[in-house]
Amino acid sequence: MKSPVFETFGCRLNAYETEAMRDLSTGLDNAIIINTCAVTAEAVRKARQRIRHLRRENPDAKMIVTGCAAQIEPETFAKMPEVDLVLGNLEKMQPDTWKAMSGPDFIGGTEKIKVNDIMAATETAGHLIDGFGTRSRAYVQVQNGCDHRCTFCIIPYGRGNSRSVPAGVVVEQIQRLVDKGFNEIVLTGVDMTSWGADLPATPQLGNLVQRILKLVPDLPRLRISSIDSIEADDALIEAITSEHRLMPHLHLSLQAGDNMILKRMKRRHSREDSIEFCADIRQARPDIVFGADIIAGFPTETDEMFENSLKLVKDCGLTWLHVFPYSPRQGTPAARMPAVDGRVIKARAAQLRAIGEKAVQTHLTRQIGTRHTVLLESPRMGRTEGFAEVIYDTDQPVGDIISTKISGVSGGQLLA
Repeated sequence: MKSPVFETFGCRLNAYETEAMRDLSTGLDNAIIINTCAVTAEAVRKARQRIRHLRRENPDAKMIVTGCAAQIEPETFAKMPEVDLVLGNLEKMQPDTWKAMSGPDFIGGTEKIKVNDIMAATETAGHLIDGFGTRSRAYVQVQNGCDHRCTFCIIPYGRGNSRSVPAGVVVEQIQRLVDKGFNEIVLTGVDMTSWGADLPATPQLGNLVQRILKLVPDLPRLRISSIDSIEADDALIEAITSEHRLMPHLHLSLQAGDNMILKRMKRRHSREDSIEFCADIRQARPDIVFGADIIAGFPTETDEMFENSLKLVKDCGLTWLHVFPYSPRQGTPAARMPAVDGRVIKARAAQLRAIGEKAVQTHLTRQIGTRHTVLLESPRMGRTEGFAEVIYDTDQPVGDIISTKISGVSGGQLLA
């Protein structure tokens, strides 16, 4: 009997759900589960390519495909001769789905697609896990889905409408993880700042963050994976600027630096909003480090408009960039807008990445001679409060948080 093999594409939430499936699939043998991403057409292409490769290497294994791409276009994967079963995002998190895997007709039967309407979903976090990744850091899902309809984004059709995990459930899980020895918790979700809108009394994300820090006093470090800055509530901003256990690292969903492009994307913020937010937070907490998602080559983007996105990196003081070359997703409004030439998109993405690499080097160089508390992920690598990697020349205790003086920079890493 071979334990199931898992392959994960995409976001941290997908990685979280892969670990949940690993727990749920106990007893399933000789199977490969591909947890797909649909954020770009390229992500879907890579998943299909990987499926074909794994089938060649494992001709007798059961091939199960799930995740956002499988939810949005199940027929695409069902038509692949390499695939035995397509599971939706709801189905993959249900214990009954995995219990039924041993049945004679569940895999390889007449019904190859088991994907229900994601928009009918009303619950999230059907399965809680006790941490994954390193022994030092654990991820906790607090929210799923998205109620917004940005013109470029297909993800709401893969994840459904926004659903929140009640604060009590979140706090209970975090306490359990801290009791197991995890020193850092990362809150994850699709649209984190919408947390609470579907719960009684409609609490906001800041309320959840402050409640965690108050009710789990022995949690050393709390981190937020990504937020929409325009929706950051007062309590969240207060926590970011005043709570030392909340790490000074925010990844922002900015997407562009030009107001016309932001309007065509149907974003809810302006260029000025982003700059003001970053300036205000930095003034209150000077050690804050910002990352951001930015799309290169959105339809109708001119050279002048793209220049505004380049300038945004400096104007906001961004460090960690996630650059996405725009690719049309069928079924989204942006896919019907006048497209930018593919070679131009590629060149703009390269420009953004180059500026991002310079920003990282500038940030890292400034850390030389300073002290940081570093969470050890492996014997010779850990991360600072601002999420920079630190490399050691001798073994350190994995999972511990140690005070470290930075002695230099090598590539994209700090030396200690």
